[in-house]
Amino acid sequence: MVKIIDGETFKNMMLAAAAAIEEKKQEINELNVFPVPDGDTGTNMSMTLNAAAAELAKFDKPTLGKAVETASSALLRGARGNSGVITSLLFRGFGKRLKELTCATAQEFAEALMEGVNTAYKAVMKPAEGTILTVSRVAAEQAVKKAGESDEAGQVLAAALDAAKEALEKTVEQNPVLKKAGVVDAGGYGWVLILENMQASLTGDKPKSFFSFLAPKQPKTEVAAADFSQFDEGEINFAYCTEFIAAREDQKKSVDKFRRFLESIGDCVVAVEDDEIVKVHVHTDTPDKALAEGLKFGQLLTVKIENMVQQLHRKNNEDKTPANRQIAAPERKYGFVAVAAGQGVLSVFQDLGVDSMVEGGQTMNPSTEDILNAIDRTPSEIVYVLPNNKNIIMAAEQAADLSEKLVYVLPTKMITQGVTAMLAFDPDAGPEQNRDAMIAAAQQVSTGQITYAARDSDFDGKTIKQGDFMALTEGKLLCNSPRFEDVARRMARDLCSRKSGFVTIFYGEGADAQQADMVKEIFSKEAKNAEITLIEGGQPVYSYIVSVE
Repeated sequence: MVKIIDGETFKNMMLAAAAAIEEKKQEINELNVFPVPDGDTGTNMSMTLNAAAAELAKFDKPTLGKAVETASSALLRGARGNSGVITSLLFRGFGKRLKELTCATAQEFAEALMEGVNTAYKAVMKPAEGTILTVSRVAAEQAVKKAGESDEAGQVLAAALDAAKEALEKTVEQNPVLKKAGVVDAGGYGWVLILENMQASLTGDKPKSFFSFLAPKQPKTEVAAADFSQFDEGEINFAYCTEFIAAREDQKKSVDKFRRFLESIGDCVVAVEDDEIVKVHVHTDTPDKALAEGLKFGQLLTVKIENMVQQLHRKNNEDKTPANRQIAAPERKYGFVAVAAGQGVLSVFQDLGVDSMVEGGQTMNPSTEDILNAIDRTPSEIVYVLPNNKNIIMAAEQAADLSEKLVYVLPTKMITQGVTAMLAFDPDAGPEQNRDAMIAAAQQVSTGQITYAARDSDFDGKTIKQGDFMALTEGKLLCNSPRFEDVARRMARDLCSRKSGFVTIFYGEGADAQQADMVKEIFSKEAKNAEITLIEGGQPVYSYIVSVE
């Protein structure tokens, strides 16, 4: 029997856990019953653990301290979604207890499991029972109890695993949403898999099957997935799932106070730190405020913001789609599919005659299947697809190849090009004639964008400071400045001339009507003869997108 866990043993235990989660991630995903996926639990846990596995695999017979420190750091940086962050917290506390040791006894290993639980509960503002937190806590408590009776590490882990399985079965009764769907908690199931495969690696035992973890009342041949159509937007308290990592340049700034601030603007708050970074997860209606507060620690290293209302819409649509493709019968000759983000932008395309919208764009590229589904539901013989982003064109072309319809992909790289292409469409012209005319029209548009710098950098020969406003023309950096008005004026001068006839200004997240009116005035001075249209686009990433023709 194993009484001591050294670095190489721990490394192999972690590699086994990561491999198991990777293998079972889809089964974990299917247990996810909450109204908004917020990233699939199994996928997030797998990517989180794989980050640690990749780093641990680089070492040959590491010390225990080196192995747990490497795993803890990699897990924190690679953590994805709420489940991934909590998993990283469990191992972070675990690592704190063992990082100074060359090897661990059964008692020390049990204490490390409990330290991980304490760290996770402390970092989560409002811990919810019936989740991975409950399962990990019950397992750690049993491990500590067993360690008082036995010095065999394998027996301690086995006791923790048995307790985790029992706790997992009870989650179906502890959470009303789980009870309604008739399934156990997805994150808790993931933690059981982690413990089981760590124990199997340690002792050589073979893990049991997935269905041993289902509540006894559940059939062993299928797992009930959640019916997301039961939920509506009113049950989503906050719209944006916001995740970021901030460099911890200001060591004096309190993470506890930061957590309290996040709780005041949202929920599902998790904030964890080490000496170098702060990792944050929060659901909020004001991600800009969360980011601004995070910037007080230091520069933002990564940022991910997802609209959970739109996630719910997509999930509901997926749930209603039969396994076999449903292709809409043609009701007319021509139809259109466009990719865009922002309610105002989507409305513009719909007003121009687009049949099927695919939400996506910068940082949110739809899949080939997403575009193919949109083509399928367009009731026309011929479909024009406007990707409106250079990173989506290839996926659109693949979707066109898979479709039974005649599909033309117009290589529009921005929403401004897509809007102009739609305006050039002639219902009386032939398919190829329309394709050529729409592409030609799109190429005549000049496009500018305004956003802000998330960190200090040097780009295109320009020194950019964190928080600077940046103006881009045709996707290339034009200028940057701490003053918004400066970059707006420079962009207007670069895009406009006396010959400019039409200017369309889409203002999105981070902008307001008053500022938008100022931008409109700036462009009116540079394009004196142009017709200027101001639209609340609601698009992410870029506070302004401007087209000039």
